[in-house]
Amino acid sequence: MKIQNLLVTSLVALTFLPPYIQSLKPCHYSTMLNRSRFPAGFLFGAGSSSYQIEGAAFADGKTESIWDIFVIQNSDKISDHSTGDVADEFYYLFKEDVAAMKEIGLDTFRFSISWPRVLPKGKISGGVNRKGVDFYNSLISQLLLNGIEPFVTLFHWDLPQVLEDEYGGFLSPEIVDDFRDYANFCFQEFGDRVKYWISLNEPNLFSSAGYATGAYPPGRCSYYVENCTQGNSATEPYLVAHHMILSHATAANLYRHKYQASQKGIIGITMNTVWQIPKYKTVSCRKAALRSLNFYFGWIVHPLTLGDYPKIMRKIVGNRLPNFTDAQSILIKGSLDFVGINYYTTRYAENYNFNSCLLSYTTDSHVKETVEKNGIPIGELVGDNWIYMYPRGLLEVSLYVKRTYKLPIYITENGMADTNNRSLPVKEALEDCMRITYHQLHLSYLLQAIKLGADIRGYSVWSFLDDFEWSFGYTLRFGFIYIDYSDGLKRYLKNSALWYKNFLEKKNVTTNQSSLLFSA
Repeated sequence: MKIQNLLVTSLVALTFLPPYIQSLKPCHYSTMLNRSRFPAGFLFGAGSSSYQIEGAAFADGKTESIWDIFVIQNSDKISDHSTGDVADEFYYLFKEDVAAMKEIGLDTFRFSISWPRVLPKGKISGGVNRKGVDFYNSLISQLLLNGIEPFVTLFHWDLPQVLEDEYGGFLSPEIVDDFRDYANFCFQEFGDRVKYWISLNEPNLFSSAGYATGAYPPGRCSYYVENCTQGNSATEPYLVAHHMILSHATAANLYRHKYQASQKGIIGITMNTVWQIPKYKTVSCRKAALRSLNFYFGWIVHPLTLGDYPKIMRKIVGNRLPNFTDAQSILIKGSLDFVGINYYTTRYAENYNFNSCLLSYTTDSHVKETVEKNGIPIGELVGDNWIYMYPRGLLEVSLYVKRTYKLPIYITENGMADTNNRSLPVKEALEDCMRITYHQLHLSYLLQAIKLGADIRGYSVWSFLDDFEWSFGYTLRFGFIYIDYSDGLKRYLKNSALWYKNFLEKKNVTTNQSSLLFSA
């Protein structure tokens, strides 16, 4: 898309605003909580990922990722049959978006590098796309110029399709060397200015959704689990996770030995988390909750801290769970400088015996997760069909990491979605008071976790912009910034963005106005 006639306005000046967004109803919230309550040096930011916001899917030398292909071949698995081809056009509009970040007061901005944008053939030997590299260099420079630290994810699910075609992507051990080379290139190219690296985003969700249920690329699963044409839900998720663990550790080892001393950065991994509450006060429910945590969070983090999978996984999964060699165990153990926690919601857990003849990662834990007990929801359903607001879960998962793995923590994603109501006037869509409540409650529990000794060093909201939300397409809005998809991708501040600005400035004022940022 050719971007013309950019109109950039102040976040507080309303000169260019249409009349219908010059005044919003105030959101009422406690003014007792602001950033001054958190430790000195605590980082506040917002997040994104390349496929979800960049657009320019086939521009300037970028080649296809597995998401580019998946949304075309499996449009029925995307709620509104949409794609990320255009998304928010962040590729073209990043300077204006960074200006908005600065005005709001972000300390960090989390973004991911699109592997096929910088290495079109997936490998260094296939050549470097300088236009893609220039984009990320410009973005990093723009962030630093505005006092914002880049928080960079190397892999946020958009694997080069060429590697999927060549050897099956993360199903093959070949991916480990290619990921190492890709990471090495990024450390060389960007590491002099990037101090926070995330190797992989949510490898637990990537493995389960891509290879157990087929909901995400490459859409593989057993026929008895979901509607997939190929795959094995009983073995492939474990194999993919195994190679992702080795990929992280290999890249982290490279960074530590070759770059960390001079570049003075840190490298970790981010995990999708769903806190588990025993549904009833029984031994079996307590064991089920812990088992669920081991099968989802411990699946990845246990090997990366202690050198092998949780014992309960070894016991249940048996020879379907891959083994680490002694050398690999040494490599992976202690390979995290920190763990990123992506937290949205909580579930009840109870023991459940599934059909033992139909093996699958989805049932191996013998846990049934539910959102109600005695007809009462675990929390308020906020805007969509899966996030039930349970802010105490952020406290609990943080303390769980403290007790079990003793790792520094960054909250790398936390947020809620509104349903995208296309008939709702923009003015009303900006009045997202529930999002303010959501974040304020989670931050309150996060502060408690810090006081109880959890080593939490930062908090990043999901997300900065409304975006392409994977299988939900554009039917959900997570952003602090409203994107008007029907009117040239105009950006508008939501009430929550102004609340965050006030929170970060330690202001005790009521949010009562919004602003058009710019239009494409």
